[in-house]
Amino acid sequence: MKIDMLTLFPEMFSGPFDSSIIKRARDKGLLEINFVDIRDFAGNKHNTVDDTPYGGGAGMVLQAPPIMRALEHVRSQRGGLLARVVLMCPTGLPFNQNWARDLAREEHLVIICGHYEGIDERVRELAVTDELSIGDYVLTGGELPAMVVVDAVSRMIPGVLGEQASAEDDSFYQGLLEYPQYTRPRLYGDLPVPEILMSGHHEKIRRWRRRQALLKTLERRPDLLREEVLNSEDRDILLEIIEKIQSVI
Repeated sequence: MKIDMLTLFPEMFSGPFDSSIIKRARDKGLLEINFVDIRDFAGNKHNTVDDTPYGGGAGMVLQAPPIMRALEHVRSQRGGLLARVVLMCPTGLPFNQNWARDLAREEHLVIICGHYEGIDERVRELAVTDELSIGDYVLTGGELPAMVVVDAVSRMIPGVLGEQASAEDDSFYQGLLEYPQYTRPRLYGDLPVPEILMSGHHEKIRRWRRRQALLKTLERRPDLLREEVLNSEDRDILLEIIEKIQSVI
């Protein structure tokens, strides 16, 4: 996958993208990330890319011409094609695991990091295919959200993780929170590893993990269960859990 990042602050990405899984993916040639400084396309000697909003109001707005020139530069570098142009902004759709899976299918992404009071609306009309937000809160700019998106998407690219099962077991991958995990030591203080995990009975372990995932999701994020397509086994397990809870109450 190739990702072109349009940003005012390319230096912000040097730490997160030069370490851990993303670094290994880049070193293997599975992920190519290119940083495009929007100021390089300002078209004026002061490299100014923002201006006051028409109609008045506080703050500054990113101008359309520098962003569009940056996009044209990327287009020329990528053989004249742009697959998906993603704008990180507070008004975007909520980013989730389904978005990560969807974007991971693309060969090329362009991510625009918004700033200030936003960008000129004409960029959206002319170039943006998707608008995404990582949450209902205010950040300084779109760089941190872009890092989150790239991290989540890169995990879905075949070969990036050591085992694809690692990604498939993550919380949200299949619509549920992840089941509890344990490793050595077998006993820590007064807390032992559940005996079933030591049994070697793969089917019982699988069912226990699924039950724990359903229980945790029911307790912490019941809204996910309304979105999850549950099979008959899941429904039976959920019914057992609910009946047990009701019996205690």
